[in-house]
Amino acid sequence: MTAYVLRRTGGALLVLLLLSVAVYALFYVAPGDPATLACGPRCNAEQIAQVRDQLQLGEPLPVQYLHFLQGLVTGRDYSTGTGVLHCPAPCFGLSYQNDQPVAQLLASRLPVTASLAVGAMVLWLLLGVGTGLLSALRRGGATERVLTVLTLTGTATPVFITGLLLLMVFCATLQWLPFPTYVPLTEDPEQWAWNLLLPWTTLALLESAKYARLTRSATLETLAEDHIRTFRAYGLCERRIVGRHALRGALPPVVALNAVDLGTMFGGAMLTESLFGLPGLGRLTVESVRTVDLPVVVGAVLGVGAAVVLAGAVADVLYALADRRVTLT
Repeated sequence: MTAYVLRRTGGALLVLLLLSVAVYALFYVAPGDPATLACGPRCNAEQIAQVRDQLQLGEPLPVQYLHFLQGLVTGRDYSTGTGVLHCPAPCFGLSYQNDQPVAQLLASRLPVTASLAVGAMVLWLLLGVGTGLLSALRRGGATERVLTVLTLTGTATPVFITGLLLLMVFCATLQWLPFPTYVPLTEDPEQWAWNLLLPWTTLALLESAKYARLTRSATLETLAEDHIRTFRAYGLCERRIVGRHALRGALPPVVALNAVDLGTMFGGAMLTESLFGLPGLGRLTVESVRTVDLPVVVGAVLGVGAAVVLAGAVADVLYALADRRVTLT
């Protein structure tokens, strides 16, 4: 197992390095002036020249990339004209639109996205695994057909349609819930959860359909295996067979997929954050693209990419822990 974890860690680091090369080439080597894009459309020629000097864009491309990589690993110093500003690692650059380091800006928005992603994850696992398990146990009956229709409806409905319907019904018409505004968990846990309930539900309804289908197919496959038939032949009760054996065999793919989805959610919740007005990473990325704030866009893309890569590595390790046969391949 240790060797497998080390291999997956080394593979994740290699992918992160290749990701940094791709992102740097896409935003800094592609046609266009990176200094103009980084500074923004309102900068004059003198300000653009200062930004070009700060980013050291006059040096050869390999040297520029090494400076960029150095900032990610150890931090980087930027000249302000009157002094030197140190950007600690991971340094994605300076946001000239917000006048602060990109990492600091991303960190200020991270709690919102983390709250949204983790809360939605809990809901989609409860709904998805519960629905999939019930559908597998009621195979061929009316319950399974109803649950199948519901899961297909959840998969086919775009997240912005679901969110708008929930806002119209529960906030505007019934007035059971307030229009979502982010309240930090440390200030008021009750209001934090109350205001995020609709965004959580919006994401969970979409994602739970996928987990319901996966749990159903994995459970049915496990129930058809020889050792399950042996347990039944020995007279073991069905509840114990399902709870202790069938569900355990069906959970590894669910756990692995959930780790990847959680990492993806840090960048995939743009529509939900914009719809509900939540000041998270997704909304920041949309605003930065609109204002052509290149360093923030680069930082957001790298941050989300790193989250997805690391989540994939964690998913592989969790799958290996659940199924030891993986470590033998």
